[in-house]
Amino acid sequence: MTPRLFTTDEIPALARLWHDGWHDAHAAHVPAALVADRTLDSFAARLPDMIDRTRVVGPTGAPLGICAIHGEEIDQLFVAPAAQGTGAAATLLADAEARVATSGTKRAHLFCIPQNARAIAFYTRQGWIDSGLHDVPLPATAAIPALTVIRFEKPLGGPGRLK
Repeated sequence: MTPRLFTTDEIPALARLWHDGWHDAHAAHVPAALVADRTLDSFAARLPDMIDRTRVVGPTGAPLGICAIHGEEIDQLFVAPAAQGTGAAATLLADAEARVATSGTKRAHLFCIPQNARAIAFYTRQGWIDSGLHDVPLPATAAIPALTVIRFEKPLGGPGRLK
């Protein structure tokens, strides 16, 4: 699978993938008010502003995975159930790491809820380091002001670049 840009025509399919993946991973572990904020429409509304910093895998019109970056952060990574175990997530993550590195950033980070054991194991296998719990502020429009998450970090640019 090769990561690619998405088109505005794919927003409904991507919103569904992102919505379903987010709810599968988070809904049972975050406050109900945040779950209520995360509607299908809310995901669709965020995607147009993410086109230039997001890659997807899968056929045009039927994406199987999505990964966005925001500065030094791997901002979103979700893969459809049909693509889990295929290497799609690892491909998207490696692509995101490379995109972050092109900005000159030497260390990337991402956030993961502590209850998401599958994601934690995946990030660890991919060389990401757990740097502890952090309270991450949510947008002012969110129903809660912050969420406690694990911050993972990874040096970029190959072995030995950062000591």
